Amino acid sequence: MENPQRYRDTTIYKQPSPCSLRKLADIVPARVVLYMLSFSGFLVSFMMRMDINLTMVAMAKPVPPPASADGNETSPGKPVAHCYVAQNTTWSEENTTAVPPPEELGEFDWSPAIQSAIVGSFYWCYILSQIVGGVLTQYFGTKTVFGGSQLLTAICSFLMPTAADIHYGAMIALRSIQGAASGLTWPAMYAIVGHWIPPAERSRFMSSFQGFSIGIGLTYPLCGFLIHHFGWRVVFYTTGSIGAGWCVLWYFFAFDTPACHPRISPQELRYIEGCVGEQVVGGNEGMPVPWRAILTSWPAWAIGITTFGRIWVHYVFIIPGPVYMKSVHGFDIQTNGILSGVPFLLSYLASVAFCYLADVLVTRQILSLLNVRRIFTAVAQVVPGILLLLVGYLGCNIVLVLFVWFVAVTLITAAYAGAMANIVDIAPNLAGPVLAFAQTIHMSASFLSPIVAGFMTKDSQSLDAWRKVFGVAVCVSSGTYVVYQIFGTADIQAWNYPDQKYPQSVREDSQPLRESPQKDGKIVPKRSGSSQVQA
Repeated sequence: MENPQRYRDTTIYKQPSPCSLRKLADIVPARVVLYMLSFSGFLVSFMMRMDINLTMVAMAKPVPPPASADGNETSPGKPVAHCYVAQNTTWSEENTTAVPPPEELGEFDWSPAIQSAIVGSFYWCYILSQIVGGVLTQYFGTKTVFGGSQLLTAICSFLMPTAADIHYGAMIALRSIQGAASGLTWPAMYAIVGHWIPPAERSRFMSSFQGFSIGIGLTYPLCGFLIHHFGWRVVFYTTGSIGAGWCVLWYFFAFDTPACHPRISPQELRYIEGCVGEQVVGGNEGMPVPWRAILTSWPAWAIGITTFGRIWVHYVFIIPGPVYMKSVHGFDIQTNGILSGVPFLLSYLASVAFCYLADVLVTRQILSLLNVRRIFTAVAQVVPGILLLLVGYLGCNIVLVLFVWFVAVTLITAAYAGAMANIVDIAPNLAGPVLAFAQTIHMSASFLSPIVAGFMTKDSQSLDAWRKVFGVAVCVSSGTYVVYQIFGTADIQAWNYPDQKYPQSVREDSQPLRESPQKDGKIVPKRSGSSQVQA
């Protein structure tokens, strides 16, 4: 009979190591968890922001169109007004009037000016809170600021139906609070990137910010479905519940720096700290923000100005876009929601591809980091602007219109491998404040673009009027890009550091990483003979 002791030391009978459970957590790197939190966070944030755009159609009673002197007939020399024939109509001796579906009849007697005030109040306060978000993040960290802003926005969503029953002024107040809270999110998330993400991975991580595209893409069809089957109030309860649930996940899994993460593996911690090096100051909460240096920095201004052009084009698709689809092509609310949302769903996939391509171009030294940023910025705003203008001249060819529309919206996401990623390039320590400064400039386009579109189409929403709207958009997007082409840079700025001087090792450590495990997180040394390394 064999002695069982013979087998006790073999792997078959070996007891599980105490580290085995820890290794299960190591399967998913901590920065991948951060990516998913960032992605889902912006998705939820934009669901709570955009739900009002389609919900307003069901909340407000439609305003009768002004009487036309010559009816709807189109004479040979007259511009085409729209590309459809109204289906549900009632006839009287005086006129023919389209009858909207029951979900579009509305409940409140709100004029277009009141509706604009409710929707626009979000963006007024959103812009004003950008700088505050950068400052608060420097003192309290991303976890507190980002999580707190999301929770406050979710609470306001829950209260929105009650506010609508009380007075439209209550809705404006809640939307203003949501705008102020949401204005904190972008500076807060940008601030964490410099601490967590190695330079060679930053373009790919920036694709997580495209969660907002999925948020928009899901919100429009979801709103159309909920309004049609359950009424508009359920929309706010749904988005508020999703937002509150996300806050619970954020509380348990988000941490400001790798060093304070309780479950990060030692290998990943060493890799991140080795890659980031002296680009960031560990635990920079409380680090003074050199506002004067930022406000006088041409690279920072270049990012803000060029992104103003991209936001201008983007918000033509987001806010006036559904109006164009309804007034020119005659889509109902559910179809409009789907067609308005689908291109934003595709945008996320495109952003992942763009950001991956950008990292490949940099790490393989095919192009310099600055040229990568310039090219992807042009793809994100100049090309979509031109395509938007083309949409106006495709007329009533709905297949081509939708194809070009989808392509244009998809290309906008290249910005996150362009100027938006450039913020972390020039100031990894102060990405939050720099983003706040840039957002204050470019997010003004989020309400200026719809205002200009509304002004240009107030007398007529004919195809000719929309061509003018699209023409202004391409001029703004192309003109602002020129500023970035001239003044943009990928060099870390001296004011990124507490004493506004480069540490000795930064000039040696600023070359992008190569993706190779044999490098052990070390920085690829600067080539001899090169003039200045672009981080």
